Amino acid sequence: MPIDAAKAVAAEPRSTEIAWDHKDVQLYHLGLGAGVPATDPNELRYTLESRLHVLPSFATVAGAGMGVVGGLSAPGIDVDLAAVLHGGQSITLHRPLPVSGRATSTSKVAAVYDKGKAAILVLRTEAADADGPLWTSDAQIFVRGEGGFGGDRGPSARVEQPDRAPDRVVERPVREEQALLYRLSGDWNPLHADPDFAKLAGFDRPILHGLCTYGMTLKAVVDTALDGDVTRVLSYATRFTGVVFPGETLRIRMWSGPGRVQVTVTAVERDDAPVLADTIVEHN
Repeated sequence: MPIDAAKAVAAEPRSTEIAWDHKDVQLYHLGLGAGVPATDPNELRYTLESRLHVLPSFATVAGAGMGVVGGLSAPGIDVDLAAVLHGGQSITLHRPLPVSGRATSTSKVAAVYDKGKAAILVLRTEAADADGPLWTSDAQIFVRGEGGFGGDRGPSARVEQPDRAPDRVVERPVREEQALLYRLSGDWNPLHADPDFAKLAGFDRPILHGLCTYGMTLKAVVDTALDGDVTRVLSYATRFTGVVFPGETLRIRMWSGPGRVQVTVTAVERDDAPVLADTIVEHN
C-alpha cells in the first residue's frame, strides 16, 4: 500500500528555514496580474516597494511552497506524482504578513482520508518567526487510485450557495504568459509551461496553476469587498473544481455576509465552467 495512513500521520513534523523579501512579494503579485493600470495607486500597493503590502495568499509560495513538497515525501507516503491533484487550499492568518522576513516552516501530514477510489492527504504547514505564529496552511491533495483502505472519509467541505444574486461580480483576465510568470514564485511543474508535457497529462495546452487562480481571487475580493485592506483577511479557503487556461477570463461572484465573503469562480469563455467552489474569505 503506497500510503500508510497511520505512519504518515504519526510521523514527526519536518521543519525548514524560509526567507523572503520585497522582490519575492512583488514577483508573486505580478504573477497574479497586479500592476494594471501600472500607475493606479491601488495597484502600486502590490508593485511598488515603498507602498508595498502583502496579499495573504503569498503564504502559499513563501519559501517556494516547500511545506507541500515536504508533506509528499513524509514517511508512509509513496505516491505517483502523476496521480496527484490539488483538491483544496486554506490559510489562516495569525497576523499580517511582513514585506520581508525569516521564519521556521513546519510541515506534517495532518490527516489521510479514504474517498474510495482516491485518498486525500491534508498537508499542514505552520510558519512562525521570532515574534510568534504567522500562518497555518492546509493543502488538500487528491491522490487518484489510493483509496479503499478502510479509513475515515473525512468531513464534507460543501458550502451552500446563497439563494440570491451575488452582491458583486467582477471579471479578471488571465494573460497569455501569466503561468510563465507565476511559476517563477516556485512551482516549476512543466504542466504549466510545456505543451508536450501538458498533452501527456491530458490537456491540449498548459494550464494555469490552481494557486494562481486562488491568489487572483483573493486579490479581487480584497480590492472590491474589503476596501483594498489586506490586513482584514483572517482566513481563506477554497476547493478546486476545474482548470483555467492562460488567455481566459475569470468571473468572480461574491456574496457578502457578517465577517465573511462567499465566492464562486468560473471560466467565462467555457460557458462559466466551475473553477473554484466552496470558497470563503473570513475578515474583520
